[in-house]
Amino acid sequence: MRKNLLMALIALLGFCTAQAGRVVTDSIQSQVLGATVMYNVYLPNGFENSTKQYPVVYLLHGFTDDYTAWRDKGQMQTVADELIETGEACEMVIVMPNAGGPNVMETWNGYFNMPGWHYEDFFYQELIPTVEQKYRCIGDKGHRAIMGLSMGGGGSTVYAQRHSDMFSSCYAMSAWLDSDGGHRRQEGVDDKVYLVSQAVKEHSALNYVRYADDATVAQLRTVRWFIDCGDDDFLFDLSVELHQLMRQKHIKSELRIRNGEHNWEYWHTAIRIALPFVTRGFVGQ
Repeated sequence: MRKNLLMALIALLGFCTAQAGRVVTDSIQSQVLGATVMYNVYLPNGFENSTKQYPVVYLLHGFTDDYTAWRDKGQMQTVADELIETGEACEMVIVMPNAGGPNVMETWNGYFNMPGWHYEDFFYQELIPTVEQKYRCIGDKGHRAIMGLSMGGGGSTVYAQRHSDMFSSCYAMSAWLDSDGGHRRQEGVDDKVYLVSQAVKEHSALNYVRYADDATVAQLRTVRWFIDCGDDDFLFDLSVELHQLMRQKHIKSELRIRNGEHNWEYWHTAIRIALPFVTRGFVGQ
């Protein structure tokens, strides 16, 4: 009896392992940035043995983190495996690119073009074409989504605003959507905290909606929006204001204010909502 139970347990563990996707680490030698950019990519179970093409999600990290954060802190592989297994999310490729690091004074952080660091150009000219070809992504608006937390939540929102022809859905978690521009550490010194804060101010997601003309509003309505922020998050007011601005322009968006702060406990829960949300926005799902 014990032997049969042990064999059944081994078989069950083998089944669970077989159903798991995997995260691989890759890099791009960027001509735009003049640097090697690392990224992680989640590949669903069976990817290596198939020829099918997949929808793709770009999952952006926050300020002080890097491309490993969603894998290591967010445990996104476990979440994606579970949601795909239950049918709540479809099979998809999830790309987690590097756009920062913990040494914020000396390391470039941010998803926008700024003096000396044209990250947005890299993202669209190099990252998207490279990963979508290499990892068999369908590569159109109906099968591409973007999401992120904090700095990445703001980055994903602005990317979907300014490139609404490329994304079906955007899920913004605890998003850094605007800034006062910050203050320089010392005149003449490349204070990278100041530079990224300036970039967020110049690419304000709030102002983009606030001053959008009719043609721009029509484009924004082609994206499915979800704004998710904790009630004790220091960026709470920005999320509420963005939702209110979108309501004024009759741009449909989901707003969720849940119990929580600006931390991984909150974002680990958010990713469980985000992956089914973008799944429902993919064509054919």
